[in-house]
Amino acid sequence: MAGGPDARSLEGGLTVLAGPTAVGKGTVSTYIRDNYPEVWLSVSATTRPPRPGEQDGVHYFFKSSDEFDQLIAEGEFLEWAVVHGHNRYGTLRSTVAKAVAEGKSVLLEIDLQGARQVKAAVPGARFVFLAPPTWDELVRRLVGRGTETVEEQQRRLETAKLELAAEPEFDHTIINDDVRRAADELVSLMGLTPHPR
Repeated sequence: MAGGPDARSLEGGLTVLAGPTAVGKGTVSTYIRDNYPEVWLSVSATTRPPRPGEQDGVHYFFKSSDEFDQLIAEGEFLEWAVVHGHNRYGTLRSTVAKAVAEGKSVLLEIDLQGARQVKAAVPGARFVFLAPPTWDELVRRLVGRGTETVEEQQRRLETAKLELAAEPEFDHTIINDDVRRAADELVSLMGLTPHPR
């Protein structure tokens, strides 16, 4: 069967959230984690070292470069990528499959390349594009971070333009004009009931 023997079993319970840089994917997924315990947020594997306070298996699965290579060779990733030319990040197929098998609603918050890899592996999953209210707002968020040089900001803006052009590849688009509203809309798309306010 295309996509591996367990692709079909993952389809119903898997939702992928992606979107351009600085759109607020992390903020929306953190809100969901804090307010919707019924949603299982996938934990990525990474080759980067833990930061202070980060726990293995909670924030990330911390792997050596050799361990990561082995997991790739064994086809253990639904998706993986090199981020900022240095560390690798990936979604372990086994942890997602286990959560779906347990009847959980699984959310993957990943970048565009990762979403495309998951679509190739699990075409029947639900793919949601998180979009900024306007281009100007995306620029404001990106530049407003104040953590990058002007050159880095320009590079990220160019990347964001390419990423925004990928919106038609997705099943649904959610505008991130308000984190709580966007999170509730995403939870609804996942077939869950948003909490009353």
